[in-house]
Amino acid sequence: MNKLVKTKELYDSQPDYLVDLFDESEYPWEMLPKLKSYIWNLIEQGIPGYTLIEEGILVGENVKIYPTATIEAPAIIGSGTEVRPGAFIRGSVITGENCVIGNSSELKNCVLLNKVQIPHYNYIGDSILGNKAHTGAGTICSNLKSDGKAVVVHGDEEYPTGIRKIGGILADGADVGCGSVINPGTVIGKNTSVYPLTALRGVYPANCIVKDTKTVVERVKEEE
Repeated sequence: MNKLVKTKELYDSQPDYLVDLFDESEYPWEMLPKLKSYIWNLIEQGIPGYTLIEEGILVGENVKIYPTATIEAPAIIGSGTEVRPGAFIRGSVITGENCVIGNSSELKNCVLLNKVQIPHYNYIGDSILGNKAHTGAGTICSNLKSDGKAVVVHGDEEYPTGIRKIGGILADGADVGCGSVINPGTVIGKNTSVYPLTALRGVYPANCIVKDTKTVVERVKEEE
């Protein structure tokens, strides 16, 4: 089971306004330090069909933002996305289309691709979530090591990042169960599911089921 970590191995597609960011980043965590300036540049240029609702906050069509949600600049909220009551977007956040940012969830310095769901009490900091990724209620992306040192991604080899804050790197279709903790620099492969209450660390292959921290099994393909 290969532990893939490169951007092109984890994500099949991006909205047009994110293509350059992804193409310029061999590894997904390389996007994090440049995310803020990238979003400001997009806001300055504008995106067709998107509206500046206040300084530094650009939203697409049919976006639903509840009155008790808080959005700080810079932020771009993709078309069809729903920002539910009590959500706190702390800046440097950009989403694709048709996402769900749930009640009492907090986001900062992160990318959500299309149809991402973080619906209940989640913390998503310094993270990249792929198309149709999902985090169950109470899932936390821990983005800072206890010693404060730069994060090393532990896969088939060691990947020193030189970055102090990295949360979770979730590939397309990754699904993390309720109450799980995604430790700094964890990578979850395409279409991999994680049981609830799991402490995740390292790199998990694609198309697997993570039953606990050390038990990973390949997903059985359904017969056609």
